[in-house]
Amino acid sequence: MRRRDLFALSAALGLAPGALHAATPAGGSAAPGQAIRTHSLSLLGEPALPVDFPNFPWVNPDAPKGGEITLTALGSFDSFNPYTLRGTPAVGVSLIYDTLLANSSDEASSEYPYLAQWIDLPADRLAVSFELNPAARWHDGRPVTAADVVFTFNALRTHGRPFYRSYWGDVTEAVAESERRVTFRFRSNENRELALILGQMPVLPAHWWEGRDFTRPLLDIPLGSGAYRLERFDAGRSLVYRRVTDWWAQDIPSQKGTNNFDVYRYEYFRDTTVALEAFKAGQIDFRTENSARDWATGYDFPAMRRGLAKKDELRHELPTGMQAFAMNLRRPLFQDARVRRALIELFDFEWMNANLFFGSYARTQSYFSNSELASSGLPTGAELAILEPFRGRIPPEVFTAEYKLPVTDGSGNNREGLRTALRLLQEAGWRVQNRRLVGPQGQPFEFEILLQGATFERVALPYVQALERIGMVVRVRTVDPAQYQTRTDAFDFDMTIDVIGQSLSPGNEQRDFFSSAKARENGSRNMAGISDPVIDELVELVVNAPDREQLIARTRALDRVLLWNNFMIPNWHSRTFRIAFWDKFGRPERNPRYGLGLDTWWVDPTKDRALTDARRSL
Repeated sequence: MRRRDLFALSAALGLAPGALHAATPAGGSAAPGQAIRTHSLSLLGEPALPVDFPNFPWVNPDAPKGGEITLTALGSFDSFNPYTLRGTPAVGVSLIYDTLLANSSDEASSEYPYLAQWIDLPADRLAVSFELNPAARWHDGRPVTAADVVFTFNALRTHGRPFYRSYWGDVTEAVAESERRVTFRFRSNENRELALILGQMPVLPAHWWEGRDFTRPLLDIPLGSGAYRLERFDAGRSLVYRRVTDWWAQDIPSQKGTNNFDVYRYEYFRDTTVALEAFKAGQIDFRTENSARDWATGYDFPAMRRGLAKKDELRHELPTGMQAFAMNLRRPLFQDARVRRALIELFDFEWMNANLFFGSYARTQSYFSNSELASSGLPTGAELAILEPFRGRIPPEVFTAEYKLPVTDGSGNNREGLRTALRLLQEAGWRVQNRRLVGPQGQPFEFEILLQGATFERVALPYVQALERIGMVVRVRTVDPAQYQTRTDAFDFDMTIDVIGQSLSPGNEQRDFFSSAKARENGSRNMAGISDPVIDELVELVVNAPDREQLIARTRALDRVLLWNNFMIPNWHSRTFRIAFWDKFGRPERNPRYGLGLDTWWVDPTKDRALTDARRSL
């Protein structure tokens, strides 16, 4: 959800006038056909903030520094290198690194100066150059250079997780043109988002990695340039990050009012139940709650009743994407779309929402839910024109019916779903024999649902009961986070929970989610194994959309085809952050529209002292 895209550059680049806020050091704008020097990039029109903005508008620029916050982590860790497939990375490592540009969590797709203080965009749109801030320093005092940026780009694309190769697939090379100027050259000028997504790249120190194998897990304390350094750790159990008091970027506008805690402490727990009890005992200061049951019933404890701990729900405007039970299409069992739809028919969301979730969720109806990118009704206009060339190669219902998920009465007696599922399974060659569902060769309909942690067992087990009613044999297996990552990276599962996060500006990452090439590449985010030439073509249309209107139409077309193929069993979504915290913090008057904004909170010394005194009396 943190990716931000470049939608249009400006009339000077042959696109919609005014789409890019361009500025020169003198504050002027470039003439048509000339290169542009700008302080910021945006996809959805001009950035909201001018070249001389003092700080992001949702922060408190005078927030006090100090204190510490203790947060929860689950499972364990054995590496401080989160960028490769090997090992289980520690949480919080991003605190020690800076990125080229800083995302604005209050805008759908804008980035502002951070490591880079200027961006140069040539008129032909075949490159982007970043000029680094001369003040940027690693924690050992050495300057951050363009050579570090080039090293990072090459290391991540060559040895990093597979999505980097997809994400940056249209970059031909990265060149350090001087100590502080790096240029990325592009394969074509059709991929509108490359400049913006390159701005999100964390920069790693080339000199520190000399003599170290980038592909291996490591527990050497890494060197960074960010607001925090890793102070100490207990392998697999806890980490302490301490604020760098002379951090080079603490006064630049995009960082003012952020990174206010002196210490981030992470404590690891085996599962969420133990983590919640640790919060109630005061060992954890802040947590987000993803369990509707725990949110409704798990926070009634003495400190909460006395007001020493608090709950809050923060409304956000983030696209909620798709959370779903993903069927592994690499398995023969799930390769028939009728079988997949039968499994969808047997998922009783209404009963679950009423009995498990306290009515707190909405059903997810789109891969781009909670946004204008979601398809609805029948395709018309530009969307229909996009889909017409694929007629005969996609489900015919795309053109004739609105995609709808089954709706039950919530009683738990899903007779209509059972009847529909049995009919579809019979059409696909399955039959009930001796109370077991068997195929044409007598093989049982049997599979396993792989879960990470116990939270989803309460969802999976009722679903299994519904599947067993028509003779399926289904097991639920819960494993620890390290084993889960290993198995899902290798696609060693039948069905599991997948979360596909989306932004308001989909682009390169869609290849990693849905393309045929990524279905065959271990560690990719194409968990379901979607491999369809039409979807490949639609993904490329999205990536290369020339303007916002076409981006919306192409994304809706992609969404419609994904839905009608029944690749996943959609779950649900919430439009709020549910948070619980001990009352020791101050925070800005509002949180940003597209983020939680925890990095803008601070420890209030008066509240902290009062809380400490009150805890002694508990």
